[in-house]
Amino acid sequence: MSSEHSKFEAVSEALDTLDRGVEPDRAVLRDAVRALLTELSRRTPGRSVEVRIPPFGAIQCVPGPRHTRGTPPNVVETDPMTWLLVATGRIEWDEAVRDGRLRASGIRTDLSDYLPLTPE
Repeated sequence: MSSEHSKFEAVSEALDTLDRGVEPDRAVLRDAVRALLTELSRRTPGRSVEVRIPPFGAIQCVPGPRHTRGTPPNVVETDPMTWLLVATGRIEWDEAVRDGRLRASGIRTDLSDYLPLTPE
């Protein structure tokens, strides 16, 4: 099994747990969030958008102007469960933004073109 595929084991485990009607274990959710953030940064390299999933991780991605000081102008932030669902296509980007579960500020923060993040 490739290391790329093994990164998604936590994602699969978290989704399987949700499908059984149970919230994933914190460690599994953490690993799933980090795997999805890593995949997003791999697919959309850059530093113009900061994606924050507290308390588990944050990355910079998306080509464009690089931000170096203070609060970045393009920020996406949500909770771990919402990120898991949006990043895997279980919830649409627009729905999560509309419902207030995902906050996206800045002109480059619509990540819907890069989702879902499934193994290639």
